[in-house]
Amino acid sequence: MANANADVETLNSFLRGELSAVETYRQAIDHVENERIRDQLQDCMQDHEQRVSSIRERITKLGGTPSDSSGLWGTFAQLVQAGADALGEKAAVQALEQGEDRGLADYQRDIDKLHGDARRFGRMVLLPAQKQTHERVRLLKKTYH
Repeated sequence: MANANADVETLNSFLRGELSAVETYRQAIDHVENERIRDQLQDCMQDHEQRVSSIRERITKLGGTPSDSSGLWGTFAQLVQAGADALGEKAAVQALEQGEDRGLADYQRDIDKLHGDARRFGRMVLLPAQKQTHERVRLLKKTYH
């Protein structure tokens, strides 16, 4: 039971980060005029939405209650994105990459706090998916150089 509670807490932390990512992508997409870049950002947002769904499902299976807001991370993301919006598309993509950096670091730091099936889920589903989204945004940022 203690492991399940700890797993729910860690997964909810990941969930809040994913919810923050979805919010940030939504805001950024509204300010991107280049259709190709907007499409790529929408794909990344959908990746995060899929992780939101799978993390919620896992938390529920563990008997926990999934977080329904991004909390402080969402407020931070809004501030970063507001500054990027004022500076244009390039700054928005850079802000998204910073968010992807933070998300990847969060997974890498906390994945081993999970136990059993939850740890396997983190290592085999969440972390590889985050690495893939991170790489997509990193490559997209290079289009501005």
